Amino acid sequence: MRRMIFGVMAITSVAAMALAADAGIGTRADADALQTKLLQIATNGLAQKPVSRKTPVTEREVNAFLRTHASESLPQGVIDPLVTILADGHLTARAMVDLDEVRNSKERGTFSPWTILRGRVPVEASGLLRTENGVGAFTLDSATVGGVPVPKSVLQELVAYYSKSESQPEGLNFEAPFRLPARIREIRTTIGQALVVQ
Repeated sequence: MRRMIFGVMAITSVAAMALAADAGIGTRADADALQTKLLQIATNGLAQKPVSRKTPVTEREVNAFLRTHASESLPQGVIDPLVTILADGHLTARAMVDLDEVRNSKERGTFSPWTILRGRVPVEASGLLRTENGVGAFTLDSATVGGVPVPKSVLQELVAYYSKSESQPEGLNFEAPFRLPARIREIRTTIGQALVVQ
């Protein structure tokens, strides 16, 4: 589940903050609604004979869930995530990210972009999520750090650093294909909503 949440944040995501209230951060009720839906999806996925099910998930629910129920499981240094769901698998994610943690994690060359990337700044990524037959893959369209376009390698290092775990000490490769959890077959998107198909 953490991989799915982080993957959504990264592709996206990691909507302007000034418009956040209108962009659908949502309420506690929205967060609770998504938590219930995730439990139903997971329970169905664990069943010996899962039923065919389509579960709609709104952008408001996702953003409310990230701020209410998932905030403690977000990596330290990543705050205020905001996801925008667009049509045909297109997603945008934005978050405030502490670049100093990543920059100081290893030696850098003189010409490394990390020599000028510092502080806590907004990071935004947009891309395309394709899902089929229980497998997902994300393709990055663009990424910015503090409003400045950056190469894919910069975003990949951010994602890898903040997604490290005992089971994945090198972190996630956000463009590597991955198996969808809970026997999800595909995820379809329209503006402001995703449909989870089991």
